[in-house]
Amino acid sequence: MLEVKNLSKQYPTAQGALPILSDVGFSLGRGDSASIMGPSGSGKSTLLYVLGALEPPTAGSVTLDGRDPFALEERALAEFRNTRVGFVFQDHLLLPQCTVFENVLVPTLVGDPDADAPRRALDLIDQVGLRDRVDHRPAELSGGERQRVALARALIRQPLLLLCDEPTGNLDQESADTVASLLFALHQRQQTILVIVSHNDRLADRCAIRFRLNNQRLERIASSQDSARQNDADAGGRGAAASE
Repeated sequence: MLEVKNLSKQYPTAQGALPILSDVGFSLGRGDSASIMGPSGSGKSTLLYVLGALEPPTAGSVTLDGRDPFALEERALAEFRNTRVGFVFQDHLLLPQCTVFENVLVPTLVGDPDADAPRRALDLIDQVGLRDRVDHRPAELSGGERQRVALARALIRQPLLLLCDEPTGNLDQESADTVASLLFALHQRQQTILVIVSHNDRLADRCAIRFRLNNQRLERIASSQDSARQNDADAGGRGAAASE
């Protein structure tokens, strides 16, 4: 469970504190998917970085699976991020000198030895459709292929929380659709808590839960899935009334 309570974030400036997030609160369980939309500069990425324990909140709390990462000392916090949180950014951030296989393995090189990591890496590379590219370097891959490698890398430690910041923002529509479909398929397979920041309505609406961030505050908005459920409920109600 991801629980966010009364979260606020400010940055100090010469003119005083600059508020970015105010009194944000929500909770998500394993298998949930949520998108966060809003205008540029509204604080979407900042919220994602706080959820991923990259930035501390100014006030409020974030707990993942009952643990407050900001209460951990530095080494334990780094281990928490590496094992419990997966990140996919707009830029794939792959190591150019490493192969696909080596890039996917990178998060497992920190901490205790993980004898099963090579098998999981090959399995994930296969799941994202790149088994024939396993020995290729990023320069030999298309943009969509690089982002698929980044997705496999984010999931290699089997994290509970998967955070995506504009994961298809640099891709053409066909590649974006491929990456999005793989993202949701792997999310369902591993039953992660998925949070996506995006300007793309088409991607955001694939999430069961949708939020909009504006004027420092987060509000839930209806998704197409909510509308479909409401239409089904309305149809069921009309059908029951007609049969009476």
